[in-house]
Amino acid sequence: QRVLLLVASDVDALCACKIIQALFQCDHVQYTLVPVSGWQELETAFLEHKDQFKYFVLINCGANVDLLEILQPEEDTCFFICDSHRPINVVNVYNDTQIKLLVKPDDDFDVPAYDDIFRDEEDEEDEEEDSENESHGSEPSEKRRRFEEDVIERTMKRRQRREWEARRREILFDYEQYEYHGTSSAMVMFDLAWIMSKDLNDMLWWAIVGLTDQWVQDKITHTKYVTDIGVLQRHVSRHNHRNEDEENSLSIDCVRIAFEYDLRLALYQHWSLYESLCNTSYTSATLKLWSVQGQKRLQEFLADMGLPLKQVKQKFNSMDMSLKENLREMIEESANKFGMKDLRVQTFSIHFGFKNKFSASDIVYATVSLMENIEKEGPETTNFIKALDSLSRGNLDKLHQGLDLAKKQLRAIQQTVASCICTNLVISQGPFLYCALMEGTPDVKLFSKPVSLCLLSKYLLKSFVCSTKNKRCKLLPLVMAAPMDVEQGTVIMVGIPPETESSDKKNFFGRAFEKAADSTNSRTLHNHFDMSIIELKTEDRSKFLDALISLLS
Repeated sequence: QRVLLLVASDVDALCACKIIQALFQCDHVQYTLVPVSGWQELETAFLEHKDQFKYFVLINCGANVDLLEILQPEEDTCFFICDSHRPINVVNVYNDTQIKLLVKPDDDFDVPAYDDIFRDEEDEEDEEEDSENESHGSEPSEKRRRFEEDVIERTMKRRQRREWEARRREILFDYEQYEYHGTSSAMVMFDLAWIMSKDLNDMLWWAIVGLTDQWVQDKITHTKYVTDIGVLQRHVSRHNHRNEDEENSLSIDCVRIAFEYDLRLALYQHWSLYESLCNTSYTSATLKLWSVQGQKRLQEFLADMGLPLKQVKQKFNSMDMSLKENLREMIEESANKFGMKDLRVQTFSIHFGFKNKFSASDIVYATVSLMENIEKEGPETTNFIKALDSLSRGNLDKLHQGLDLAKKQLRAIQQTVASCICTNLVISQGPFLYCALMEGTPDVKLFSKPVSLCLLSKYLLKSFVCSTKNKRCKLLPLVMAAPMDVEQGTVIMVGIPPETESSDKKNFFGRAFEKAADSTNSRTLHNHFDMSIIELKTEDRSKFLDALISLLS
């Protein structure tokens, strides 16, 4: 029995895919892997392969829509869905013949009760039959009485049905209103491997990268992140206790995963400390590095740590050992004085042999950059395959290529954020902030890709909240637009929730975008698995935004 694997284009999905590929190899299961970047590709892939395959595994796609409605599969087709998108469509939850959801049992879905949203067809048929079987009774008066009773009963039934339907609409609206993310798919897959006693250190690392992806992309709350880190930490200590007497404790090809309380600086071990401080959203937003004042603050911050500029600006690897030894403590101590209280974060790092050490976030940035690389090299799927390969420890050259691209990407994001803030491109529209990148802005091509655009939007919102004096604006969500395809005249638009400490990361833009598009007949394409990302014709942008403003006001 061959299986078709349909994998979405995000790092968590790639990691889950690596784990399931390893499991398939253990059990000699034949499979075909098809990368899908949106609903259109998913439908096309399904139509192309539905005759050869009965089993489909969907990773990070398919849970939040009514799959059977969209794909219209045969009766004997079976879908296994491992998807972190929430809320899960109710039909997928209650259809257990064709749709099997792979989820952790302790994830709370708050799914509405079956009877509140589904009604048996029989009730309706009864009503019809009653009206036909009117008895041709003997007495006219008897007949009339029975007829009146019947009319009253039918009216009652209709009224009850109308009330039930109104309640159902309300329940479904509440359930589907916000989009958010559940447990990372890579973690769910690792759990599966662990239950089957087939978990390896490599799989554990992929699960860690999947979770770190959710944290880097700001998809989950801090509480959820810390809880999941705790779960993985137990597995890490189970897999990585080293007995010093074993000869392979430090062999050249050994893999060691370690829990670390590391600095929240992007790629700093593969860059210079200075570059990393400038291009990490957290430090750059807190210090306001886009202003002259901010640059001064950065110099003061470095002076406070007692780090000479010469040391800070050279490659991290080449820094003096004496400085590197207590670097984390030094940085953390100074960071507290400069208002950066959360500069350290719980994470994991991996050692390959002696000299290669990577932190989980390094891998996330590298993989995203490989996946959304805009330099054309062959067909569309090349980037996907490259990114997937870079996750295997045998392909360090691909990983290093990813790290170089990631540095370019982070620089591009930081420069774009700086220019948006310095030229006041972020405008308050009332219920939300709005920022549009113009055609011809440097690096604008990069931001036609969904993950890069989302990263940019989150960094921009963080920086804007730090820079604005307006109290109300600090609490607003952001809608960001960038040119998608100049020839076709389309823009890509993303909506992200407000940047507040207590934010639950729930996003209402998906539903709002759909409504605004319907009410104005805007030509939009809701092709992304994240509902809060849409494509839109440039001419329709202004009427779409007007509708969005009046909808959310």
